[in-house]
Amino acid sequence: MKNNDGMRYPSIDELLKKIDSKYKLAYTAAKVAKIIEREEIEIKNAKCVKSVGQALEEILNDEVTIEFE
Repeated sequence: MKNNDGMRYPSIDELLKKIDSKYKLAYTAAKVAKIIEREEIEIKNAKCVKSVGQALEEILNDEVTIEFE
């Protein structure tokens, strides 16, 4: 089932447990979304339709690792 309700899922509170800053989270999601679009990666079992939502799902599911200096 795809999520067409906008940014209610994934929860910002849950995402901030993974990445401690809204700004870092937005930066990471944008980068991952760009990779998903550019490489035409199909995310299996994604609830979100758009690439940014799929990127946030990947962050929430610990599929993305990123280090900030």
